[in-house]
Amino acid sequence: MPIFVLPFPVVDPVAVNIGPLPLRWYALAYIGGFLFGWLGLRALVANDALWRRGQPRPSRESLDDLLVFVAFGVIIGGRLGHVLIYDSAFYFAHPLEIFQTWKGGMAFHGGLVGATIGMFLYARRSSMPLLTVSDICAAVAPIGLFFGRLANFIKPEMWGRETDVPWAMAFPGAGDVPRHPSQLYEAGLEGLALGLLLWLAARHGALKHPGLITGLFGVGYGFARIFCEFFREPDPVQEALPNGLTMGMVLSAPLVLLGAAAIMFALRPRSATA
Repeated sequence: MPIFVLPFPVVDPVAVNIGPLPLRWYALAYIGGFLFGWLGLRALVANDALWRRGQPRPSRESLDDLLVFVAFGVIIGGRLGHVLIYDSAFYFAHPLEIFQTWKGGMAFHGGLVGATIGMFLYARRSSMPLLTVSDICAAVAPIGLFFGRLANFIKPEMWGRETDVPWAMAFPGAGDVPRHPSQLYEAGLEGLALGLLLWLAARHGALKHPGLITGLFGVGYGFARIFCEFFREPDPVQEALPNGLTMGMVLSAPLVLLGAAAIMFALRPRSATA
C-alpha cells in the first residue's frame, strides 16, 4: 500500500446553472469536443499544403452539415451502444433511463459506429470520398476523447484497478482503496498522444493518401485502449470477460486490424495513370 493516497479533487458535477437548467461538466465535454473538433476541421480543409492539387475535399461551409451528422451519430450511437452492449437488462426494465444521458453511460464503440453512419450520409449527400471525410474526422476525434475522459474523471466513473503507485487515488463510490486514475491515462493516450500523432501525420502529407489518417486512428486508438484496460477496473457484470479480458479489449482489437488494413490500402502502390 502507498504511504499516502492523493486526495480526489471533488468537483461539482454541475459546472454552471443557467436559470433552472444545470449545465454539467459531462455535457460541456461533448460541447467542447464538438466545438474544437469543428475548428480543427475548418483548419484542415483550409490548408492547401496538406492536400494534393485537385484532391476533392469538403468546403469550410459544408462542415456545419458534417458536424450535425457526426454529432447525432456519436450521441445516438454512443448511448445505444452502452444500452445494448453493457447493460441491456437494466435499460429494458427501465426504458426511460435510456434518455437520461446526463447520468453518464456512453460507449465509444457505439459512438464510432454512429459517427461512421453520419460520415457516410454526409459523404453521399455532398458527393465527397468517404475516406477523405473519415480522415478529417479521425484527425480531430482525439479532441473529443480527451474531453470525454476528463469528464469520466470528474464524474467520477470508470476508475482504475487497485494499486500502490505514488499517484494512486481513492475515488468516491469505490471505497477507500487506492486506485489508478485510469481516466487520466486514457485522456493522455487516446487524447493527447494520439492527437499529436495524427496532427504530425497530417502535417507530413497523410491527408494526400485517403484512408491513412483513418487507419492510424484505428491502430492508435485500439492499442491505447487495450493498454489502458489493464489499469481500468472492469465492471464484473458488464465488462469483465474470462482469461483477464475485458469488453473494451475485445471491441478494440478489430479496430487495430481494420486500421492496419486501411493503412495498407492508403499506401498501396499506384499505377502511373492513376
